[in-house]
Amino acid sequence: MLHLGALYLMFGLTYMIYGTFIVTTMVAERGMAEVTAGKFWAWVGFFSLFSGPLFGMLSDRIGRKGGFMAVFAVQSISYGLAGLNPGMWGLYLSIGLYGLAAWSIPTIMTAAVGDYLSPARAAAGFSIVTFFFGAGQTFGPSIAGIVAKQTGTFSSSYLMAAAATGFAIMLASFLRKPHRDDTRTAHSSRKEAIP
Repeated sequence: MLHLGALYLMFGLTYMIYGTFIVTTMVAERGMAEVTAGKFWAWVGFFSLFSGPLFGMLSDRIGRKGGFMAVFAVQSISYGLAGLNPGMWGLYLSIGLYGLAAWSIPTIMTAAVGDYLSPARAAAGFSIVTFFFGAGQTFGPSIAGIVAKQTGTFSSSYLMAAAATGFAIMLASFLRKPHRDDTRTAHSSRKEAIP
């Protein structure tokens, strides 16, 4: 649960940095009109409709570890584009990728907790990892605000978020297979071996 909690912490920390400051960045740093920035932010809502089902199905096919790594990779690109400021098309792509991955980690996390724990313990396990998520949501914008104040731009905050999701990819790569799945597989093999 601590491993999953650390991944959820990284998600809460980084997605809140982007979600809190990207509209301000578009208006104050990229010179976009508030109405236009609001319209672009509306696209996040549209793309987020697909995030849970898309990455949930992907994690069912390639495993929770691969699912987490794929989402954090998409987020790293999104945050990196916002931080590097490659122009308006880069910003549009960043917003689209952010929306596409917006609610994917909670979907995969719910399934992962269910994989690792029995049905009776899954609710308690999800409460534990959600504590980490809440901590990330709390500290992410505060840290990003301090970094932006020191550097004079939010670009550094997005690059920090990209580095954090890059670390999350590495962290997810060490996620072990659930023991419950191994137990079920071994049990099934024993049953098949019995004549």
